Amino acid sequence: MAFVQIIDCKTDRLDDLNRLMDSWAEQTRGRRTAGHAVVATDRSDTKHVVEIVEFASYEEAMKNSHLPETDRIFREMVALCEEPPTFTDLDVVRDTQFNKAAATRLLEEISRGNLGVIDELMTSDYCDHDYGSEGDAVGPAAFKERCSGYVGAFDFTFAAESQIAEGDEVATRWTWHATQKADFMGVPSTGKSVVGRGTTTFRFRDGMICEGWWQWDVMSLMRQLGVLPGG
Repeated sequence: MAFVQIIDCKTDRLDDLNRLMDSWAEQTRGRRTAGHAVVATDRSDTKHVVEIVEFASYEEAMKNSHLPETDRIFREMVALCEEPPTFTDLDVVRDTQFNKAAATRLLEEISRGNLGVIDELMTSDYCDHDYGSEGDAVGPAAFKERCSGYVGAFDFTFAAESQIAEGDEVATRWTWHATQKADFMGVPSTGKSVVGRGTTTFRFRDGMICEGWWQWDVMSLMRQLGVLPGG
């Protein structure tokens, strides 16, 4: 279970606090277990500083707390604050990342042949950049047409191997398992099972997908279908 620690303090020495955190991060490289840290100030009271630190689990957080550098940094942090910091320890019981869930759902529904999901999840000005295709597909209808070629030619599934979300973008590394059932790009149906790997990055706007980039090994697919040597 993921674990989050919230540290509240009062200080007008934010720059010194940030330098302290930078020093701790450098000194604990290769040993710290914190995966993500956010430092924020209260809009109604800029001296109210909150630090949110994420860990994979409570046990990992305890490992981090026992580092000698962590103890030293805490003592120096106390010296920067007007009063002792307070700590809130939280076990995460729900972590919904809406953009990541939407990106996964789009891939899964397309693999089921449900192209209607494109209208549901994409903006009217969606722009698709597929480095395995010529030119961009602009608009949901154009993207549907691009997808229909794969849906018509293959029975396939997407398996999301990993996802990274940063700002308004979500990158999904996926594996594509497919069996050819009809002609594809001039290649007669072979009945062969193929595996493709690639990464898709979607950009979101107001919760909708507005742009996408597909990077995958087209040459490998063609080799597996027997079009190119080495399949």
